[in-house]
Amino acid sequence: MNHLLILRFSSMGDVAMMVPSLRCLTKAYPDLNITIVTNGFYKPFFSEFKNINFFATDFKNTHKGIKGLLRLFKELKNLKPTHVADLHSVLRTHFLTILFKLRFIKTKKTNKLRSDKKRLFRKSNKVLKPLIPTQYRYSEVFCRLGFNIDLTSHEFPLPKIINDKAQSFLSGIENGKKKIGIAPFASFTGKIYPLDLMQKVVAFLQNENYVFLFGNGKYETDILKVWTKAYPNVLGCYTLNSLECELEIISNLNAMLSMDSANGHLAANYNVPVISLWGLTHPFAGYAPFLSKPENELTSNREMYPLLPTSAYGNKTPKGYENVMRSIDVNDVILAINKVL
Repeated sequence: MNHLLILRFSSMGDVAMMVPSLRCLTKAYPDLNITIVTNGFYKPFFSEFKNINFFATDFKNTHKGIKGLLRLFKELKNLKPTHVADLHSVLRTHFLTILFKLRFIKTKKTNKLRSDKKRLFRKSNKVLKPLIPTQYRYSEVFCRLGFNIDLTSHEFPLPKIINDKAQSFLSGIENGKKKIGIAPFASFTGKIYPLDLMQKVVAFLQNENYVFLFGNGKYETDILKVWTKAYPNVLGCYTLNSLECELEIISNLNAMLSMDSANGHLAANYNVPVISLWGLTHPFAGYAPFLSKPENELTSNREMYPLLPTSAYGNKTPKGYENVMRSIDVNDVILAINKVL
């Protein structure tokens, strides 16, 4: 029997983007043995797949360094894979796939479109055209391994069932109001909408809707706590302390407002309309939420800031580009959300 190993160690958003391809893969090949190899924290992303195994990596301890990678290879080799899909394409996965190739195991890696991205992010003579979305590049890897799938046949599941813990969290919610998720943070400041403007969005939307705030870590939750205390219809999902519970909430939202970050991908995986805000990055780089509509991708003003986009991660800030996201009008954000509602 064929056994497919899928390697994708980070980041959260990139791991979440595997889900649409996996749905198509498991539907087309129900008897295929599949093991996902990634950070253990991401396991709830794949709870819908009863026939997919999960292998948690530990690069801080067990799998740290060359010795750790060799240990990881030995552990994965013992699973007896017949195919390896490298959806990460970094030094660690290259090292592992070389070892698998030496054992005559078929491997394929994702095309990261590095040269295309350089043309998109360079300062002069930019080529501003959309690249192949990451979700489709993942599916291409499976096709090249011989597992032919077509993302146009993708089917969304029903929203997740809300279990006791999340149900208790929602106990005071009125059924008639819309539920809007807002994830105001991202890994780099170049992707974060100014918090004073985001607070205006929260304040307006909570008048007639419920707003669910997503964030983690002390810095983020300290800010979100202020907003939850200030407005009656705002709830902080960080209090759940459970990714699985947050996914239950996300899958039942009416809309999600997200930066270029993981929460947008998590919502899109459940057919929740996503309004995404883009600062130093741009949806043309291929990281937009699954099946995102261009009118729901609000980008910073390129006439004011012609060097945009500057990178895939939002970690390169040219001088004078610290406030690019202030060029996205609060009213435009609110209007975009109200349109999808």
